[in-house]
Amino acid sequence: MTEPKTRSRIYNGEGDRLMADMQEADRIILLPDARPSKVPDRTPRIRLMWGQHMLEDLLAGRYRSLVCAVNDTDNRRGIVTQLATLLPTSQWDERSITAHAKTFSQSGGRARVVKYDMDAVEVLAILRPAGQDHLTMEDLAGAFKVVVEMISARSERTPSASVSFLGARSNALRNGQGNEPSLETVLAMMYGAGFTGDVYPAPTMWEAAPTAVYARYPFPSSLESMRHGGS
Repeated sequence: MTEPKTRSRIYNGEGDRLMADMQEADRIILLPDARPSKVPDRTPRIRLMWGQHMLEDLLAGRYRSLVCAVNDTDNRRGIVTQLATLLPTSQWDERSITAHAKTFSQSGGRARVVKYDMDAVEVLAILRPAGQDHLTMEDLAGAFKVVVEMISARSERTPSASVSFLGARSNALRNGQGNEPSLETVLAMMYGAGFTGDVYPAPTMWEAAPTAVYARYPFPSSLESMRHGGS
């Protein structure tokens, strides 16, 4: 007779029972994309940091470089300004960040990558072209090729993290139809450019349930099979 399978407890005391019904909370249903193997898959992947706080991880020294966006008019609400304010050795503030971006700004040009050395972290900021009120997927695709080259050229820029560019207030991302693209579309672009650092989904996406999510990209082939009617 086979004994019933039991799972390891997660919390002490009554924690497991109390945490079993969290319908009113922001929820993420995280799916494993593969079972552990004795022979690890060495394929480079992007890790998705669901539920993790990027600023806290940056301040804790988990990353040496950060990929985000910047513009030449107003960065008061941008992650780059928040980080500069919190890092004790940073000499940057919103005014100097915006002024530095303006020196590289080009009207009607391509998105450029602007460096901000904040001592503990080097920010590789994708500069929104002058005259645009948002970033396009074409802007991001071209800039990420430069970002990957910059990271590859200097090992001290790894490990690297990136924002997802979704849910942004200062530098919104739009596709050719004027809508925000899916996370999968953005990840495919990043991965296609050669980026395999960590990506932080926007906190507004932490309410994804009941849609299940994966912790790595590329996603497993089973997802594509389901899209085509497979099980």
